[in-house]
Amino acid sequence: MIYLRLFFEFAKAGLFAIGGGLATLPFLQDISLRTAWYTSDQLADMIAVSECTPGPIGVNMSTYTGFTVGGVLGAVVATLGLIFPSIIVIIIVAKILKAFQDNKYVKAAFYGLRPASTGLIAAACLGVAQIALFNTGALESLKTAVSGIRYPALILAVVLWLLMNLGTFKRLKGNKVLAKISKLHPVVFLAASAIVGIIFKFGA
Repeated sequence: MIYLRLFFEFAKAGLFAIGGGLATLPFLQDISLRTAWYTSDQLADMIAVSECTPGPIGVNMSTYTGFTVGGVLGAVVATLGLIFPSIIVIIIVAKILKAFQDNKYVKAAFYGLRPASTGLIAAACLGVAQIALFNTGALESLKTAVSGIRYPALILAVVLWLLMNLGTFKRLKGNKVLAKISKLHPVVFLAASAIVGIIFKFGA
C-alpha cells in the first residue's frame, strides 16, 4: 500500500503543480504535513540538494522522498507518479492545442494560470525562507519571531545576496572585482554556502 500511496500523492503534485519545479513545493509541504514522511527541515535540505543536482527539483525531490520511504522501488514509483500526469497532459495538449490556440477562452485560461502559478511559487519561497531563517514555531508571536531567528543563516543569506548583486549597483559598477564576483555561476555560491554550513554547523 505504501507504493500506491507514494504514486498517488506525487501524481497529485505532478497534475496540479503548474509552473515548473518550484510550483511543486506547496504540494510537497502538504505531503509532509499529511504523511510525516519528512519534516520541514528535511524538506529544506532536499530543496538544497535538488538545486545542486541535475534535473527538475520536483523530480529530484520525489525520487529522494520515495527512496527514504520505500527504498529503490519507492524512488521509482514516486518519480513515475510525479511525471505520469505531465506526460498524459502534454500528449493531450499537443493533439488539441494547435486547433484551439487562437481560441479566446483558451487564451484566457492560460492568462489566468500565470498569476496562480506565480502565487504558488511565491508561497513556496516564503515557506522555505521561514524554514531556513526561523526555528520551528518561531512565527507564532512577535517575541518568539525575534528570538527564533537563525541569525547565522540570515547573515549568510544577506552576504550571498550582496555578493551576487553588488556589481549591479551604480556606484560599484566600475569595480571589476565585484563585477566578476556577481557574475559567478550560482553553483559557486551554493558550494560556498554548503562549506560555511558545515564549518559553522548551521544544522546542529
